[in-house]
Amino acid sequence: MTDAPRAAHPTDPLIALRPWEAPEVTSWGRLPMNAVDRRSGALPLDGDWRFQLLPTPDAPVGGAWSSAYVPGVWTMQGTDDLPQYLNVRMPFPEFPPHSPAANPTGVYEREVDVPAEWAGRRIVLQVGAAESVLLVQVDGRPVGISKDSHLAAEFDLTGLVSPGARSVVRLTVVKWSDASHLEDQDQWWHGGITRSVLLYATDPLHLADVTVRACFDGSLRVDCRVRDAGGALPGGWYVSGELDGRLLAQDAEFDRFNQEDERVSDFLGEARIRTVVEDVRTWNAETPELYDLTVRLHRADGTVADTSRHRIGFRDVEIAGRDLLVNGERVFIRGVNRHDFHPLTGRTVSYDDLRADLVTLKRFGFNAIRTSHYPNDPSLYDLADELGFYVVDEADIESHDHAHEIADDPRYLNAFVDRVSRMVLRDKNHPSIIVWSLGNESDYGANHDAAAGWLRRHDPTRPVQYEGAAKLDWAAAGDATDIACPMYAPLEECVAHALSGRQTKPLIWCEYSHAMGNSNGTLADHWAAIESTPGLQGGFIWEFWDHGILQRVNDGRPVGRGGAGLYDNGVAAPGHRWAYGGDFGEADHDGAFIADGVVFPDRTPKPAMYEHREISAPVRIECFRHEGIVLGNHQHFRGLAWLAGEWELSLADGRTLTAPVELPDLRPGETAAVPLPFRLPEDGGEAWLTLRVTTAGDEPWAPRGTVVCVPQVRLRRASPQPPSQPQRQSQPLPSSAVRNRFVEVDEEGLLVHPLLTAAPTLSLWRAPTDNDELGGMAPRWRGWGLDALVRKVTDVRRAEGRVSVHAEYACAAGVVRHVQVLTAVEGGIHVEESAELPEELDDVARVGSVFETVAGLDLMEWFGQGPWESYPDRAFGAPVGHHSVPVDELFTPYLRPQESGGRHGVRHFTLSAPDATGLTVVLDEPRQVGVSRYRAADLTAVAHHDELVPRAGCVVHLDAAHRGLGTASCGPDTTASCLITPGVHRWSWTLRAL
Repeated sequence: MTDAPRAAHPTDPLIALRPWEAPEVTSWGRLPMNAVDRRSGALPLDGDWRFQLLPTPDAPVGGAWSSAYVPGVWTMQGTDDLPQYLNVRMPFPEFPPHSPAANPTGVYEREVDVPAEWAGRRIVLQVGAAESVLLVQVDGRPVGISKDSHLAAEFDLTGLVSPGARSVVRLTVVKWSDASHLEDQDQWWHGGITRSVLLYATDPLHLADVTVRACFDGSLRVDCRVRDAGGALPGGWYVSGELDGRLLAQDAEFDRFNQEDERVSDFLGEARIRTVVEDVRTWNAETPELYDLTVRLHRADGTVADTSRHRIGFRDVEIAGRDLLVNGERVFIRGVNRHDFHPLTGRTVSYDDLRADLVTLKRFGFNAIRTSHYPNDPSLYDLADELGFYVVDEADIESHDHAHEIADDPRYLNAFVDRVSRMVLRDKNHPSIIVWSLGNESDYGANHDAAAGWLRRHDPTRPVQYEGAAKLDWAAAGDATDIACPMYAPLEECVAHALSGRQTKPLIWCEYSHAMGNSNGTLADHWAAIESTPGLQGGFIWEFWDHGILQRVNDGRPVGRGGAGLYDNGVAAPGHRWAYGGDFGEADHDGAFIADGVVFPDRTPKPAMYEHREISAPVRIECFRHEGIVLGNHQHFRGLAWLAGEWELSLADGRTLTAPVELPDLRPGETAAVPLPFRLPEDGGEAWLTLRVTTAGDEPWAPRGTVVCVPQVRLRRASPQPPSQPQRQSQPLPSSAVRNRFVEVDEEGLLVHPLLTAAPTLSLWRAPTDNDELGGMAPRWRGWGLDALVRKVTDVRRAEGRVSVHAEYACAAGVVRHVQVLTAVEGGIHVEESAELPEELDDVARVGSVFETVAGLDLMEWFGQGPWESYPDRAFGAPVGHHSVPVDELFTPYLRPQESGGRHGVRHFTLSAPDATGLTVVLDEPRQVGVSRYRAADLTAVAHHDELVPRAGCVVHLDAAHRGLGTASCGPDTTASCLITPGVHRWSWTLRAL
């Protein structure tokens, strides 16, 4: 903590107050929050401002100014105060409520020409957001103070500026403060003005607030609060409304009640509008119907003094027992946690950015957003209303590093209530918001109860949630949460709770399926349980973004706003990289834990997104019966008319047949059988039927023809093969029929083949994923020496057309015995392998073969699951079929290089050059296959992709077993069925030249 008070700047009373170390002071001179949108008609003040970065808040402002763009963080605009990433720990050692002596403070200044036509009007400055303490001056005079880095602050400048004249506005932003201890979220630390600044004017008689309650039954209530800048309200004012062109009058009965109950004020006006809409079009996330509402405030002579416009939706939210209901329906919450983030601007996002975020989520089956962990940019809620998302709106409260101390600290009581109440006052009219959240990871104390009490009184129409209130007992009553919203709770514990008979609240994970690196294993297992277990209702994946900041490699600086076009498909341009914790030279950081999203920093979807898309499919193939294919509508409110479909039949012999389909008219929850579109050929082997579902017309979030899901059913299994035997066409032939009579091996018993530059050997190691590293598996594997196995040949037996090679791989946990039997077959080599793992190797990354090919084999074609990356516990969204992908595109560029690019369930594949030469591999059964330009050692040795050097040939892994991905970087590991056990593993494959 600071040792002693520092001298305040003698001419600045706001600095003299030292509000950055006064948690009791949440604001001074700031206007109350409200839901009247003043953006239309305002004077925007965004753009270049004069700027100085001071070392401390009380350092004098000098004469030398630079420039900074508003909105934007100074940490991304060329200053020496660079971004820093920490997850839990505060970036300074001082205890709450103190801040460090070295406290970067940005001073923004510009001239503002106040429009002459604003004479006689009330003039207000709005600062969209500032991190973390905002001090406002106009023409050198103090105006006000605000805290909360993610909500707007408004200040009345009417008596301080002159219409038709020029004024100087100064905004001083102090980076570290008592409020920083409440804003310890898992994201980059920045400083600056992160949302737009504007100036607007109203009539002295104005709408101070508008509250809309639009219900599922069509009833509408609009409550208006009216004030006058002069204090006393003029006589005769009244309000009116208009709903989609229908005029609405003030509620006279409400006026009479206020008169009789002596609730009429001289300075606070209250009025109500009521109506009932017949045949109302209701709002939900599937059909987000909106109405245009205009509220007008009239003077006594009927002229309009003020207007407020809203887009409203009619819907109900309630909790019935252990179910969260929207419009009376139990809805599944297919959610994601989302930060305001951009790789070039840090915390500042545009309307187009936000729309692109939500369109991406909608296309991949998400229907809910948790605004982790603060109120998001106001445009997000407008878009959620329009496009259809259920929103958990979360207050800007996370005191992770000092959680239990602050939860009951009375000095922070006002801050808790202030942050929750201002969020609610701003966002209350959005139909998309179905739950309020008191914050995140701040333990639980009296401060939470106080905030919850205010909230429940002010808005009884929505439930409240807070993970910390129920973390010790999901069934507890009388606490500050109406929903049990655990964080990374194991699936089996949640299922057990739902089946226990003790459950009293809906269970919806506030965070689950941590998406760090190559992750999101077992997501399908979670949803199989959710959809089959009453009491479980969904959750919010952590999280949407990989928070990689675009960084120049040569000087280590953020690229900033000028970096558009310097990235594509998840990869930064040469000379650049995605920076994570530690990349800006900070000694104290939490590394790549910031890269834990389902999209890359440029919004390119990761493979896990396709998994989620299929899990959330609105139409599904339930089963294949004698009467046909049974389809089901898995939506809550919508039919299937908005969808189109096409059948695709994939046969193992390479044929693919297609046919149109007319989707049946199904209401939500209904099923119907449709006839099999094909006569299944008697030959062709294994057969899979896929329904490719697309949008039938343009949707607000997708043009006509956008793929929505690809449900699939197997119509015929592959013909069974004897264990460890090649398929019929690969049976060993008499020596007279084998073109290459002998299998060639070198002195070490390694296969010599013209298409291979490295012979097949045993592999038990993968480049550790983030889950492997943070979950503790990778350190065990290194301790065993699996990353540096030494092969020792113990026996080589040669016979005509066949070679048997016995080898041992010694490691710290024992000896792994490996046997290869290489047999010449027509056109190639058949390889039978076995590996015996000792009991001590009870959890390895993989068991399989690895070899390398000659250069020039640039295309992979395969029959199996795809086309995107898949793994044993993340393969639900990868349909079986015939796929073709360039080798360079198989690789997934996770921010920290690691195991990636695998394809699950591969039956056979080819690697070919442009002239159609190359090789083909046929596997004994569906296996995990990885083809890459990088060895596992290449990936393990580097921290960023700009350090990788691709190999000319292909590195090929054929795995008899591959460990699941899980989510152990923050949450449960994979399931037991996706772990690799000791004992003997057998596999076989056939290699041929094309």
